[in-house]
Amino acid sequence: MSAVRQPFRPRLTPMGATLAAVVATALIAGCGGGSSGTSGVSESASAPAVATAEVNPPGDIPDNQAYVTYAVTGTSVSVKVPEGWAQSGPAADAVFTDKLNRIEVKVSSTDAAPTIDGVKSGEVPALRSAVPAFALGDVTTVDRKAGQAILVTYEADAAPDPVTGNVARDAAERYTFFRDGTRVDLTLSGPKGADNVDPWRIVSDSVVLR
Repeated sequence: MSAVRQPFRPRLTPMGATLAAVVATALIAGCGGGSSGTSGVSESASAPAVATAEVNPPGDIPDNQAYVTYAVTGTSVSVKVPEGWAQSGPAADAVFTDKLNRIEVKVSSTDAAPTIDGVKSGEVPALRSAVPAFALGDVTTVDRKAGQAILVTYEADAAPDPVTGNVARDAAERYTFFRDGTRVDLTLSGPKGADNVDPWRIVSDSVVLR
């Protein structure tokens, strides 16, 4: 009768047993660890930033806005206005509007060239009486392509919202040009805080008095 073979079991030396214990501990730490709440991903890593859409203040005129030339009938005056804006009023006192912004082009005849003192003593009081909550900014002279103009800056209350009744605050620029008996008053207005520096410069630079 032959002897029964026993399964082979390698005998570990003390150093081998220590190494096996270290390997087993490392495997447990890498695979388990659920109770400690840690993972193989570094906690300092953050999710990719999500791009947010740019939000412009109310009344901002788009940078890609197109402009068309408005020639005032019966005069030699013309000015560029944003394409697609609604037009109202007579030719020599035309108003262009789009949502919250407004452009008024007023042409008149006069023998005397306007002066800063004359605007301060005449035009400013008239504006104060006609414009809701008028607040004067400054009266200065500026250079434009049509020549020197008198600029009046001011703030005023806009018309109440027809739905909510809320009243917004507008900022306005009023340019007065003069040449050979023709006077042009160009008023540009829109919500206070809107970034319309470039569009307003395009319009005020486009005035032509032949």
